[in-house]
Amino acid sequence: MALIEAFKRLLGDTAVLTREEDLAAVTEDWRGRFRAPALCAVLPSNTEQVAAVVRLCVESGVPVLPQGGNTSLCGGATPSDEGERPVIVLLTRMRRIRSRDPVNNTIIVDAGCVLASIQEAAAAVERLYPVSLGAEGSCQIGGNIATNAGGTGVLRYGNTRDNVLGLEVVLPDGSIWDGLYALRKNNTGYDLKHLFIGSEGTLGIITGAVLKLHPLPTAEAVAWLAVENPQTALDVLGLFQASCNSRLSAFELMNGEQIRLVLEQVPGRRCPFAEIDTWHVLVELSDTGEPGALAAAMQGVLERALEAGIIRDAVLASSEAQRKAMWLVRHSVSEANKKAGVGLTSDCAVPVSAVPAFIDQAMASVQAIIADVRFVIVGHLGDGNVHFIPFFSFAQWDALPDRDAVAQRIRRAMNEVASSLRGTFSAEHGVGRTLIGEMTRYKPQAELALMRAVKHAFDPKGLFNPGRVLPPSPSATPNIATSQRGD
Repeated sequence: MALIEAFKRLLGDTAVLTREEDLAAVTEDWRGRFRAPALCAVLPSNTEQVAAVVRLCVESGVPVLPQGGNTSLCGGATPSDEGERPVIVLLTRMRRIRSRDPVNNTIIVDAGCVLASIQEAAAAVERLYPVSLGAEGSCQIGGNIATNAGGTGVLRYGNTRDNVLGLEVVLPDGSIWDGLYALRKNNTGYDLKHLFIGSEGTLGIITGAVLKLHPLPTAEAVAWLAVENPQTALDVLGLFQASCNSRLSAFELMNGEQIRLVLEQVPGRRCPFAEIDTWHVLVELSDTGEPGALAAAMQGVLERALEAGIIRDAVLASSEAQRKAMWLVRHSVSEANKKAGVGLTSDCAVPVSAVPAFIDQAMASVQAIIADVRFVIVGHLGDGNVHFIPFFSFAQWDALPDRDAVAQRIRRAMNEVASSLRGTFSAEHGVGRTLIGEMTRYKPQAELALMRAVKHAFDPKGLFNPGRVLPPSPSATPNIATSQRGD
């Protein structure tokens, strides 16, 4: 094919993947739920090559699918069976740390940099890049930005959007926007970077980023708590917020079923408590200064919580090894769930005060559909993001008579509860293809029309990651006049 030959002349033969065995890892998502063919995958080495690839695709009218570490949970980074086969653009060869400025507290990176590598590069100059995910050893910063990734540090540091100062983007016409501003203040019109953060590759390909760094904590205190229920966990959160303020960097909630799956499926993981049939909280304090002061602050809050009867037990990590072991349990949940069965993962967020109500009501709504379903729950309680997961063994899932219909009913039930509590159906995973229907149902028509107008302005041919984020338009002409909610 002429387009593939043009790619080879541009990038070299080894940077153009066409064989099925070479494409297998990038045409299927990591959970094995989405799989479809691609025309080819290309591996440019710099921004100019990305731009040249895009221009060739546009000339041929071929869809463009940017892919980072392929850790998406919503089908946003792999091809679909609908429409023409896309060219997958991989930034794996673009992993350069372009510069670090500890005085300005910024780092400029290629979009293909793995998140863990950025964290290490920041730590080398005694700074912290605070976005932390279970997939940080494989996910790429371009994908993190394209999905506005959250993670365990949002409570203190915000999500990815809050830690991006500037972007470099290849636009759908093959031009390059250099918005790599390392500024906290830049009041010169529309802040365009925010259009690309969370756009999931539908408006352009992020090739570089200026990231915000923070002081590197020199002291950390981590504790594992057993609590009776989500409401008492919320009460404990209030104690920590009142006593520790910004030193509270993480407050993660897990139910006993989630802990059981981790212990069963991931070797080397241990729960600090022998009794796991309870609710578990992993709490972290971090700060500069002496570790002893932080441990004393943690101990003081735990003692007050025990006296108040709102925690059943607590273990304070006494070494770096224990701290890492506790976090390994939390970061192993996705791996464990993938191995154990099929989870219908929700990505709902509600006001923090509404988290207990969301869990109770979501349980009741799902059990009205399937009475004997079990629930795996893991949540960033401090920011209201709850991954509420009705869970099936592989045998249970295979035995369901109409799996797709059941999954749709369950997801809709969970999202209806979140909506009733003024929450959202997507907090940190993105929309991808799995939540397109929810966009139509829950997004106001005026909002969808504005998004379509932006998409049309950037990508009038609709070649960038088609079929993701935005539901099909009811008309060819963007209309931003209506304010009714979608049904």
